[in-house]
Amino acid sequence: MPAFSSYPTASRLDELKHNVEAIRSRIAAACARVGRDPAEVRLLPVSKTVPIDRLRLAYAVGCREFGENKVQEAHHKAEATADLEEVRWAVIGHLQTNKAKYVARFASEFQALDSLRLAEALERRLQVEGRALDVFVQVNTSGEASKFGLPPEDVVGFVGKLSAYPALRVRGLMTLALLSGDPARVRPCFERLRRLRERLRQETSIGLEMNELSMGMSGDFELAVEEGATTVRVGQAISVRAPYLIATTGLKHPQGRTPHEYRLDTRAYRRSSYSRERTCSCRCSQRSVAGGLWSRGRQRGNSDARKLGAASRRGTYCLAEQHASLRNNAWRPRSSRLVNRMAERS
Repeated sequence: MPAFSSYPTASRLDELKHNVEAIRSRIAAACARVGRDPAEVRLLPVSKTVPIDRLRLAYAVGCREFGENKVQEAHHKAEATADLEEVRWAVIGHLQTNKAKYVARFASEFQALDSLRLAEALERRLQVEGRALDVFVQVNTSGEASKFGLPPEDVVGFVGKLSAYPALRVRGLMTLALLSGDPARVRPCFERLRRLRERLRQETSIGLEMNELSMGMSGDFELAVEEGATTVRVGQAISVRAPYLIATTGLKHPQGRTPHEYRLDTRAYRRSSYSRERTCSCRCSQRSVAGGLWSRGRQRGNSDARKLGAASRRGTYCLAEQHASLRNNAWRPRSSRLVNRMAERS
């Protein structure tokens, strides 16, 4: 799995075209390995944190569909690009029922359906708007409590009840795999979703084709394609994410990376509403403590930690360039001890 840094930041048309072509080539190579037709796989560029001008560049190189995690941000971008023809928006993140009205107004697709309560809210709003909506049922194939989605054993019964909502056109299943650099841990998540779809197809009482499998993101979409994905959600197709702020330690990275590329554990900070997990550029099994450090800085009045953490949340702070200055921050010794303890446990 190549690092995020293997793609240039797409600020120009030629760079964006390079990114899209590179990802399509990797999709084609994954299809060739398992005897699939690349035309069966849809690339859904994810526009999270991507500005409007870059979306217009993506449109210029042929992108006509965009995925967005946050419904209100997607709504804003849809309005800002209303002059572009044939653009479709897919909401791919968790949705609260009180925001179903936004999806009903503009979205062509919703990929995170995981409750009848949400189905009812969408149906009610879609009837008011006089629209229909393609939906994917989200399944938690990794078994992680931090992820949304239905347990695999509940999906058949859930899908069977969706016929009561005619405005919802059930197209298939969606999942988020385990976040790991080890293919042996990631692949089973995709296998479970594929087997679940096969089981649903055999349930004649459901009466749905269930052709679609939305699985695979920037770091694992090739594995997903090999396991039958028909849609891959890739943010790199538009822009490489800015380097994340990662706490520095003396730990040795398993692939020989420098400390700023670590992804360290945030378990100690999970109770904080400001804690955010960040992803290592090499997709290793480490986790970032950037969000937790920002939270601690806010609570303790540490302006340096607060500013650095806030910058990382905006994706504007590069640790690789500021490695030396980060070492001198007041919070660094304490956080390093915490990270070392976490590393010893895992």
